Amino acid sequence: MKWFRQTYGYLLITIPAIGLFFFFHTYPALQGIFYSLTNWNGFGPFQFIGLQNYIDLFQDPQVLHSYLFTFQFTIVTAVIVNVLSLLIAVGLNSKIKLQKTFKALYFLPNVLSVLIVGYIFNYIFGNLIPQIATQFHITSLTQNILGTGWAWVGIVIVAVWQGAAFNSILYLAGLQTIPEDVYDAASIDGASTWTTFWKVTLPLITPFITINTVLSTKSYLQVFDQIVAMTNGGPGESTQSVSFVIYSNGFGGGELAYQSANAVVLLVIMVIVALVQMRILHSREVQL
Repeated sequence: MKWFRQTYGYLLITIPAIGLFFFFHTYPALQGIFYSLTNWNGFGPFQFIGLQNYIDLFQDPQVLHSYLFTFQFTIVTAVIVNVLSLLIAVGLNSKIKLQKTFKALYFLPNVLSVLIVGYIFNYIFGNLIPQIATQFHITSLTQNILGTGWAWVGIVIVAVWQGAAFNSILYLAGLQTIPEDVYDAASIDGASTWTTFWKVTLPLITPFITINTVLSTKSYLQVFDQIVAMTNGGPGESTQSVSFVIYSNGFGGGELAYQSANAVVLLVIMVIVALVQMRILHSREVQL
């Protein structure tokens, strides 16, 4: 009887959460997969067309370019964010004055809205930097970078500035799990600062590197807010990410079923990338 009451209590707690998750997450995902097999444009009747949408995706220049841009952005941003975050975390973990203040300042960008940050940097790139560059006669910076072929670099800068905040906290948590005795032993053995970092610190925080790498890669494969706030996919179509194309063409271009197929492809790619990363990085953890 006691077992029954405990089981009944667990069900009362979990069923509402499972129901909400299914209604707001699983059901829309299944519905999107269903519509990806049709020619539905968002309203009216539709017909089943099988895998035609998926075939057309691989022949669509706009979609292919959006994947190329998304992969380029993800690789560059994820590498820079993780390297920079680790360096920041190492600095914050050292015995410096005002350590808690610096932690709060570094974490502040993560609290701000991505859209708000994007609009702020849009003003910085479009007005503040060109004005300063004009006064100091730096001709290469007098033009808004977001209106040139280097617009993706501006988006990377914003994503790195904001993404490093959260990743630094995770790395900092990993560094604080390393016992001081390990560093004392390395110091007694005469290990240099670089040797200690490479041979002691890095292997012991490898699980945190795995977590940060997978999370940051997943996040940047879905980049959307920064693009909407800063370039709106321009100039031309040069900074259109996959998520941006799905949103703009799906809801604004009457391609709901077609872009649902695009979303399914993106989901599959994200799952594959995450599994490959976890397999490679986990094997690295075992070796260390």
